[in-house]
Amino acid sequence: MDTNIILDTGNTAWMIVATLLVLLMTIPGIALFYGGLVRQKNVLSIIMQCMLIVCAVTIIWIAFGYSFVFGTDLMESGSRWGFLIGGFDKVLLNGITTGSLSAGNIPELIFVLFQCMFAIITPALILGAFAERIKFSGFLLFTVLWSILVYIPMAHWVWGGGFLQQMGAIDFAGGTVVHINAGISALVMAIMAGKRSDYKIGHPMTPHNITFVFLGTAFLWLGWFGFNAGSGLNADGIAANAFLVTHLATCVAALTWMAVDWIHNKKPTTVGACTGAVSGLVAITPAAGTVDIIGAFFIGLITPLICFYMVAVIKPRFKYDDTLDAFGVHGIGGIVGSILTGVFATQFISGEGGVKGALYGDWHQLWIQIIATVISIVFSAVMTYILFKITDRLVGIRVDKRVEEEGLDIYEHGESAYSH
Repeated sequence: MDTNIILDTGNTAWMIVATLLVLLMTIPGIALFYGGLVRQKNVLSIIMQCMLIVCAVTIIWIAFGYSFVFGTDLMESGSRWGFLIGGFDKVLLNGITTGSLSAGNIPELIFVLFQCMFAIITPALILGAFAERIKFSGFLLFTVLWSILVYIPMAHWVWGGGFLQQMGAIDFAGGTVVHINAGISALVMAIMAGKRSDYKIGHPMTPHNITFVFLGTAFLWLGWFGFNAGSGLNADGIAANAFLVTHLATCVAALTWMAVDWIHNKKPTTVGACTGAVSGLVAITPAAGTVDIIGAFFIGLITPLICFYMVAVIKPRFKYDDTLDAFGVHGIGGIVGSILTGVFATQFISGEGGVKGALYGDWHQLWIQIIATVISIVFSAVMTYILFKITDRLVGIRVDKRVEEEGLDIYEHGESAYSH
């Protein structure tokens, strides 16, 4: 460590808060949002899956995940494996002391934990696609394998000095690493797991607690400020802009979905407004550090229109059972946001010499965003297919029909969420 570098207490305080905010996105955010959307007999299974992810992924991340993403020994040595992982030099946080500093002049230990929260929420997003029909044991094995073999390589490629970062792909806070990665995996899992036994095309099952859905959305919205505004690792103007455009895009997206819902279904629904808000949060994520309020407005306007079409038209047409629309919202929202970043990025935010999008004359950046998006889609789809097959062979994925009919809470966990 360079002894001339002094810890920045302001940045450190902000990043501690941002880390806590990102944790809120999984527990209780995703737990309540997804838990409210499923039927009463399966709400505890969602909560347990979220708890499992937080605990298991944290251990993986601290043991070797952080080193594989942000380590440097393989890359610096010129090893061909540096393409896949960063290195082994920080396994078990080797060499990281209380005095070690990272970018932003914050303790590296804080950066480790901040990035850990991203590793946690990504597989949590996937579970919405196959909710109400997957074994807890199968979910555990798949989550562990997916975190190691899908999330970690993708995070290294985009944030740890890998080839997508070197290519110039913009992903400020997780459009490719988190949302496309999770959303495409969600689609593959939904198709391979098969439909729920009582699922009827074009007839969504009624959420058991819409109040939970709203509370989950509120926690996600709040936590997303840490997710996006914290990703610059500084308490500065970029963080302030990320905070602003995140909120603006979310508000526009919520109103847009509500309006479409009102026109299409004759009533503005709470679930629709909440889903729209989440689509806006997803789409602004890769762009938050490079777009201004004009970009945020149009990202918030365009994304829910496409996501609504995917959920209301494409899903029934192709007859796949994406239980809680993890692909329709996170996958599609991530794809749209990643590509629109290449349109609306502006040097007004990124600074002189910074990135700019097609709207401001740099069509090359748009092509880079498209290429990064396609690579993310293909990698996630292929790896998820392989991991599904492995998990299904070893412990099984789908619960028995009787368990599915009676509910996962009682059969898988021996508990009921509500007294009768």
